[in-house]
Amino acid sequence: MTPDLRLQFPALQRIHNGRELVFLDGPAGVQVPHVVIDSISHYYKNSNANGHGAFITTQETDVVIDETRSRMATFLGAEGPNTISFGQNMTTLNFSLSQAIRRALHPGDEIVITQLDHESNRGPWLELRDKGIVVREVRLLPTGELDYEDFASKINERTRLVAMGYAANIFGTINKVKHIRKLTYEVGAWLLVDAVHYAPHLAIDVQAIGCDFLLCSAYKFYGPHVGILYTRPGLLDRLRPDRLRTAAQAAPYSIETGTLNHAALAGVRAAVDFIASLGTGDSMRAQLLNAMAQIHQHEIALAAKLYNGLSSIKGVELVGPPVNGDERAPTLSFTLEGKNPKEVCTYLASKNICAWAGHFYALRAVEVLGLLEQGGVTRMGMSVYNLPSEIDYTLEAIAELAK
Repeated sequence: MTPDLRLQFPALQRIHNGRELVFLDGPAGVQVPHVVIDSISHYYKNSNANGHGAFITTQETDVVIDETRSRMATFLGAEGPNTISFGQNMTTLNFSLSQAIRRALHPGDEIVITQLDHESNRGPWLELRDKGIVVREVRLLPTGELDYEDFASKINERTRLVAMGYAANIFGTINKVKHIRKLTYEVGAWLLVDAVHYAPHLAIDVQAIGCDFLLCSAYKFYGPHVGILYTRPGLLDRLRPDRLRTAAQAAPYSIETGTLNHAALAGVRAAVDFIASLGTGDSMRAQLLNAMAQIHQHEIALAAKLYNGLSSIKGVELVGPPVNGDERAPTLSFTLEGKNPKEVCTYLASKNICAWAGHFYALRAVEVLGLLEQGGVTRMGMSVYNLPSEIDYTLEAIAELAK
């Protein structure tokens, strides 16, 4: 990445207790570049109005919405902007989607979820058990990976939907989404992919995956808090989301309840433009693919450095698969003997190192691996703006704490 990239993030210039902050908290939301902040501010200063009117500011709002749909379609490799819907966040969108899907199901129909997933991709589906839907759960292995033999055994002719993550927000595990897509094709089931943790780190191509639904959140890839839903063309029009009769009744609008956060959408558009600006190519999609490849190369090298360093510290136990290129997101979780995760993060905070402790809403995974009673794990994640020197400093701090 370019040397001046860090200058584009105002938060990275902050000095606290005499030194810069080390932001390893990216899995919970990354820092935001100037262009995103300025885009949100520009909207409020110049174009703050509702959409679909005759005057200039409302027309500018329509442009923001339309251009953001197009940007996200390009970012996800989607067929077009009408496959992209927006919401308050991924969780809210998924709850809305689950109710729409419920109306297409019958008692005895089955949904498959996993023990590795964030609760936002478990809870909405578990709620449907009250309607007679059978929810089956795929086992998590001690390695932090899914049991794919168990996965295959849970999919059958009664399966109507498989809901799974692309990458695990707690362990960095990348799941075999394309393999599961083949299994769902065999039984005619829909595939829903939670890509919230995958989208900041690796390029997505929804058409290559063949998924029916994919969700992500812009605040994980340098934008504001906006949830994004991709739906395969024609599918959303077959469902009945909760909506007002005054709302547009066709995709992609039919699942968008109420007025969208227009200023935040301007920020989402700017976030995609920011990522594209880091790459090269003769189209925005090509620029995004090149940028994401560079981002992944940068982040995974830092993750490997952190993983290897932590492995050498006595008392540290890493949880999840090893760091090895495309099979891993740059997120690491660990425990430290004699210290609970909150104590670890409190100590790191005293050193200006931002890290998280807990279960990170991957509650079932923490339960299954027996980590809940000790407070979960300490989690750190790499982002585009992190430096090797920050990893060295963090490792020194953890080694000192471990003494």
